[in-house]
Amino acid sequence: MAIEGNRVRLREERADDIDFVTSLRNDLDTQAWPKSLPPHYTREMMAKRYEAREFSFEPTEGRFIIEAKETGDRVGFVGYSSLEPRFSANLGVMVAKQYWGSGYAWEANDLLLRFMFHELGLRVIRLWTHSLNPRAIALAEKLGFRETARFRSSIYRNGQLGGSVVMDITRQEFYESRDDLIDTLPDPFV
Repeated sequence: MAIEGNRVRLREERADDIDFVTSLRNDLDTQAWPKSLPPHYTREMMAKRYEAREFSFEPTEGRFIIEAKETGDRVGFVGYSSLEPRFSANLGVMVAKQYWGSGYAWEANDLLLRFMFHELGLRVIRLWTHSLNPRAIALAEKLGFRETARFRSSIYRNGQLGGSVVMDITRQEFYESRDDLIDTLPDPFV
């Protein structure tokens, strides 16, 4: 399944993407969430992760390669995890440095948010980053996310102490910020 935008396409992760995803995961600049530093993902580890995927009518994650439609180049990776059907999921993105500032990350995230709210019927989507990553925070805010929690002094990176940042966007906030969309899913709490 591919999700098409104006300039990007989100397509399924394939075996020939393993080297690309491994390089993103091992780059301290593109790996915005430093849970385990230094990154030490081997090609074999990423291949095993890819090969461990199983078919399910109730998937808990979705992983997509971001492609530039005009050139077919791989731009990055975007995905969701920890899916609680019809309720919530976590969003993650990594974009190759040569594409920073191009608008690809915004469009890829917006496409995935549209899919997650409209097709999966989610109520809230969360992301984790850190205070030493102002680009990720600015992108999330541009997409409509709001900071909901901060764990101070929990990240040490490049000789600086920073905090973990949790951000989220609710279904209502998402639809109110997109003039071209109408929420047709009834609110189960009304």
